[in-house]
Amino acid sequence: MRARALVLALLLAPAAPALADSRMAAAAYADTQLADPAQEAKAAALMRTIRCLVCQGQSIADSDADMAGDMRALIRRRVAAGEEPEAIRRWLIERYGDWVSYAPSTKPVNWPLWAAPLLLVAAGAFVARRRFRRRR
Repeated sequence: MRARALVLALLLAPAAPALADSRMAAAAYADTQLADPAQEAKAAALMRTIRCLVCQGQSIADSDADMAGDMRALIRRRVAAGEEPEAIRRWLIERYGDWVSYAPSTKPVNWPLWAAPLLLVAAGAFVARRRFRRRR
């Protein structure tokens, strides 16, 4: 009995990704541009700066994930309603955290992240200088 269950599980395993796809229809503006080209340009510019929460390495403009489509639709609806892209960005950051934006903030809590590369370069220069002095 266990052998049959194992064989059945192994046969169905390749179908698992197909079963994981959402059966819900895509959001209304997920892949449809706004009628006003100026509004679509604003929305598209904002979408290129927002990180996909599923893919993590892509913007929502480039991602095919369902979540990215929902976020694109949300941005397009808000832009069509007259909301400014910066206000939408602030709302997304408030809701999902600073990580959702490709443009990191310069809050004091993030200063070590901005300073770390400079400190590492300075430390590397210091170590290299000491090594070169020893060789002479």
